[in-house]
Amino acid sequence: MLEVHQRLGVEHQGAVDATVVLDHEQRMRGRLLLRSENDEEIRLFLQRGKPLIVGEYLQATCGKIIQVKGASEAVAIARCDDWPTFARACYHLGNRHVKISVGDRQLQIKPDHVLEEMLLLMGLKIEYQQQVFNPESGAYKHAH
Repeated sequence: MLEVHQRLGVEHQGAVDATVVLDHEQRMRGRLLLRSENDEEIRLFLQRGKPLIVGEYLQATCGKIIQVKGASEAVAIARCDDWPTFARACYHLGNRHVKISVGDRQLQIKPDHVLEEMLLLMGLKIEYQQQVFNPESGAYKHAH
């Protein structure tokens, strides 16, 4: 079993000993029992409130290096053709504190029938895909 207390960031030049594939909710947690892709048990004891980043490296107490990968999960992708509609949609989702990934007149959220109905009524088109959900970290990500 590997025990992890240390984060190394997204830059690492050496070998990687294990890889973990985590969905968005798992990346939000600081305390977690995992299995690596090579079936090794890993226990995370990290600072709470600071989500793991896709591509981040961790170091186990024994010195082994673990890389975090994002798991493919269900996302709702909402698109529109004009910026005012897109801005209104982002405003209303932000007003509800929804985790969102923003692109060029497209946004991604976790599937939620109430939010999807609101977006449809605003004129956005919605499709569903399986992919890594990596929402914006927020304006206060560097605040203490």
